[in-house]
Amino acid sequence: MSAAAAWVEPRLDVDKLSYEIFSMLENEFLFGYDDHELFLRSAAAAPAASCAVAGRVRVLSVDAAEGVITGATLARLEASLRKQSGDPDARLADFFDLAAGSGSGGVLAALLFTRGPDGRPLFSAGEALRLLAKHRRHLAFGAPRKGILGGLFSRSGGLLRRVFGNTTLRDTLKPVLIPCYDLATGAPIVFSRADAVEADGYDFRMEEVCAATCAGPAAVEVRSADGRTMIRAVGGRLAMGNPTAAAVTHVLNNRHEFPTAGGVEDLLVLSIGGAEAPKPHGKARAPLSAAELVSIASSVHADVVDQAVATAFGECRATNYVRIQGYGAVPGTTTAAAEGEGMLTERGLESVLFRERKVSERTNGEKLDLFAAELIKEQERRKQSTVPAVTMKKTSVTPFRSSSPTGFTTMASSS
Repeated sequence: MSAAAAWVEPRLDVDKLSYEIFSMLENEFLFGYDDHELFLRSAAAAPAASCAVAGRVRVLSVDAAEGVITGATLARLEASLRKQSGDPDARLADFFDLAAGSGSGGVLAALLFTRGPDGRPLFSAGEALRLLAKHRRHLAFGAPRKGILGGLFSRSGGLLRRVFGNTTLRDTLKPVLIPCYDLATGAPIVFSRADAVEADGYDFRMEEVCAATCAGPAAVEVRSADGRTMIRAVGGRLAMGNPTAAAVTHVLNNRHEFPTAGGVEDLLVLSIGGAEAPKPHGKARAPLSAAELVSIASSVHADVVDQAVATAFGECRATNYVRIQGYGAVPGTTTAAAEGEGMLTERGLESVLFRERKVSERTNGEKLDLFAAELIKEQERRKQSTVPAVTMKKTSVTPFRSSSPTGFTTMASSS
């Protein structure tokens, strides 16, 4: 009998617990957990596999999807955090350590994590949702730079110029990652606060960052705040529609800002997708348009990233990784409010390696409420901890920035 065949059924001389653990891991890798009771019993029998840790870095990732729908999801999360924490002024930036966003998701990250004149985030999630709902056509992928999008991003008098003023990447309250594709170098570019703090040539105005991640099909030229770096950008949806993997990689490889993050068990990740359902295509249908191909590619990329991240988290994905994804509503078929509420009442589809996706046991709204509870637990834990979960370089300049000298500031409790 071969070594592989020996695992077909337990032999008398094989420890029963070891066999159950092996079977659990094999089933998780090949098929996913259909029997949740087996998962819980096996995890309890193997303490070494537990996901309980002293503290977790909190990551928010928002896809390049329909901005109003993802905005409604964030507004629901912020409302849940306020209710559960008892703080009516709580903002998402208070409960996350890093925000990644692509396309309209990048605009949301910028609105929610840029420091305002009072030192608090420029926008609450509800305020950001209302802004995007009012100007939703302006942020649609594929809108030309001239005309609608030009009015939104124009350097003099544009809406986002008025919103962000002269703030740059250095003015964000927490680390942010916002991607685009640079035609000049033929490679994806990720605007990062960490890079902006290190070198002036990587510091861009927030208005320009938003223009770059939403650009398409016409390229947008943006320059760093010092004018030395130029990027010919097309949208983040092409470069990195789902930035979750980039966010996780950034945290795990950045010990300066996240000194306690050694593995996925040290993370708490919320990934928010859209509600774009793929349209069926008959055999007799005409060839797909460029816009349809981009939409399909973006949807597939988002699903592949979700599946890869979920697999990397393994058994910890039940608590440490949550994906909010809607599939029922198609953007544009109803009102913005109805689309957002519809996604929250849906039971999303979860990726399982080598198998078709399965329907989640909970609605997206229920998953958000449970995740909010985990964020609050981590916030409370930090109030009792003397070890900072995050350290972040602090700089000054521009009207919205603090005038304190450059240095390191820790965020062990309130951040």
